[in-house]
Amino acid sequence: MSIAKVIELSSSSPKGIEDAVQSGLKKVSQTVKNIKSAWVNEIKVATGPDGSVTEWRVNMRINFFVD
Repeated sequence: MSIAKVIELSSSSPKGIEDAVQSGLKKVSQTVKNIKSAWVNEIKVATGPDGSVTEWRVNMRINFFVD
């Protein structure tokens, strides 16, 4: 029998969406084992005064199996 758990986390990067996802997954994998998948369920941006994107932000749900 397998039991999966889902947690939600937020991550950000000035480089882009993919980097925000990768850095979030890399950080959470330091303490959460058996990660199987992630769903990006929200994308946001922080902007400068001129409307330029200064930071990409993602909210993700991480699915992992419990030992």
